[in-house]
Amino acid sequence: MLKKLIHLFLGLCLSAVAFSQSANQSIADTATPYGDNPAAGRYYSVRGIKIYAEEYGTGMPLLMIHGNGGSGKAFGKIVPYFAKNYRVIIADSRAQGKSVDTGDSLSFEMIADDEAALLDEMHIDSAYVLGASDGGIVALVLAMRHPGKVVKLAETGADLVPDSTSIAVVHSSWLKEKEFYDENINRTLTTEEEKNHWKVKMLDWRQPNIPFSALEAIKCPSLIISGDHDMFNVEHAVQIYHHIHRAYLWVVPNSGHGTMHEHTDDFIKMTDNFFNEPFKDRKNYIL
Repeated sequence: MLKKLIHLFLGLCLSAVAFSQSANQSIADTATPYGDNPAAGRYYSVRGIKIYAEEYGTGMPLLMIHGNGGSGKAFGKIVPYFAKNYRVIIADSRAQGKSVDTGDSLSFEMIADDEAALLDEMHIDSAYVLGASDGGIVALVLAMRHPGKVVKLAETGADLVPDSTSIAVVHSSWLKEKEFYDENINRTLTTEEEKNHWKVKMLDWRQPNIPFSALEAIKCPSLIISGDHDMFNVEHAVQIYHHIHRAYLWVVPNSGHGTMHEHTDDFIKMTDNFFNEPFKDRKNYIL
């Protein structure tokens, strides 16, 4: 049973890439204002709103999807490396960053549909997808709803239900979210900024609500990543992994929710090799 629950990601032949030096160089570029760079960004008309996106590099498209309340800035540490070999796209999700949405509703399905439409608007048939936190949820939903758009997906810190079956309730991030909810649930919101902020916050408090069985619709190779001290239980990530037919699981030691920032070099190494190496049947990689 233990072996079944701890399939770790071994099949990517990390030794085949002389990586350490180039990965260290990739995080050295602090001059480019990723996520706030007019020279690389523009607005796209997508499903009735304007989505802001920036592009870097050439090659196979790689769509990066940020977490709740964030923007493309979240990927500033890893874009320089990936832009050497990929056409990197960092887009601000609706109602977040520079992408404005004045509607009164928000869902992961809406955001996933936006991402698919954005790729269409950019004349991109399909892409690798990398999602962090809420972006990881969006990546999974995108692969379920628009399977032809996703060649491979890597996600870190995703959850499928907003309750104690996924959340480590003693985690400080969850306690802060609960405090925000308790303080504002009966508050009258007057400004558009307040209403938008509440809408974005409630995206995580009330959603997602995705049954594990729905993940069986994902056909593309998937890399499921979890910090061993993530705000979401490792067991939840294991269940996500088990319900995707072609998946690897990487549990990152000594890491919280922000695996991409806490272990940047290893994160780059793992995801880049996952995108580049052929998928191997996970039954051959049991500890």
